[in-house]
Amino acid sequence: MSYLSQMDPEIAEIIEKERLRQTNGLELIASENVVSHAVLEAMGSIMTNKYAEGYPGKRYYGGCEFHDQAENLARDRLKKLFGAEHANVQPHSGTQANMAVYFAFMKLGEKILSMKLNQGGHLSHGSPVSFTGKFYQVAQYGVDPKTEMLDYGVVEQMAKQEKPQIIVCGASAYPRTIDFKAFQEIADGVGAYCMADIAHIAGLCATGIHPNSVGVVNFTTTTTHKTLRGPRGGAIMCNSEYAQAIDKAVFPGMQGGPLMHTITAKAVCFEEALKPSFKEYNRQIVKNAKILAETLMNNGLRLVSGGTDNHLMLVDLTDQHLTGLEAEVALGKAGITVNKNTIPNETKSPFVTSGLRVGTPAVTSRGMKEAEMRRVGNWIAIVIKDIHSDATIARVKKEVTEMSGKFPIYPS
Repeated sequence: MSYLSQMDPEIAEIIEKERLRQTNGLELIASENVVSHAVLEAMGSIMTNKYAEGYPGKRYYGGCEFHDQAENLARDRLKKLFGAEHANVQPHSGTQANMAVYFAFMKLGEKILSMKLNQGGHLSHGSPVSFTGKFYQVAQYGVDPKTEMLDYGVVEQMAKQEKPQIIVCGASAYPRTIDFKAFQEIADGVGAYCMADIAHIAGLCATGIHPNSVGVVNFTTTTTHKTLRGPRGGAIMCNSEYAQAIDKAVFPGMQGGPLMHTITAKAVCFEEALKPSFKEYNRQIVKNAKILAETLMNNGLRLVSGGTDNHLMLVDLTDQHLTGLEAEVALGKAGITVNKNTIPNETKSPFVTSGLRVGTPAVTSRGMKEAEMRRVGNWIAIVIKDIHSDATIARVKKEVTEMSGKFPIYPS
């Protein structure tokens, strides 16, 4: 019996239920992944006991010599992974990484130009319910209504008209390649900074499967989970000329003591990502996404922009006369976890939506490949097209559980 089960059986039971949910089902939420045993061990280590406000060599507490070593390793490994001149690994999340960039290089009330949330952007890029929409003016670009892809000419026109302080590129639900160089050139043309939020595609960028924003745009922010397959957290990369301002914005500007157990786990994640096998893993993520997208379309489901270049796709359920919420609930009953998501030209609220976001990082981490993606695509289509049949959902759930058992999350 574990120590936790003895001390707090209620929490131990909840954790066990979640372990079984992940083990017996398919996690297709594009922003989720499965970390390694090593990352889990670092996250749950004694490193959590220490307060370490400040930076390596400049802490406000004694006894931080080993935490300095861990943070320096995390920073050095991240710089090597992306080819960055400077890295800050202290942000607790991707949103806080974005916040630090804004705080460092914008005054309250200045303008951000970013992607609309309902067309692929992120809350922290300028949503009115986010601090960004409350602290700054926000102008937003979308995708072309016909191609459902970015039109860089339109973005350039908006930049000239709006004259923003920072142009934000990167997305949470955009299935196509992003041209970071084009965004930086647009920013240079209007005297703005450019920030790329690569939270979703960081693993793809690090391995060259998607163009890398680091060294191309002024600032790159990311999460360390998703395609990087690390602990939940954030990071910032930039050229050395911006290093001091970024570091001051993170601490003391935005947060106090860093989460040293998480930073230690980030170091582990970055070391894993430097191995050749990580590039092959990210290649497989994209291969799986393309086969899954192809299977969904062959079953008569419409995908936004007609496919995917990365790890995710957006299913437009309008022709199926279903909401994203209805499909998410039904697929969840079948052991397939996805999330409802807005789509371009959305007509429903973000709590209902007309679409689903589907991604392949977590199932790829379990060793699933093209053959499994065809089965998954067929299961999704079967449930969506027979959504009111409890018998159909139960049959799919049984098959999902059987296949999941062949791909354990932690084989050992």
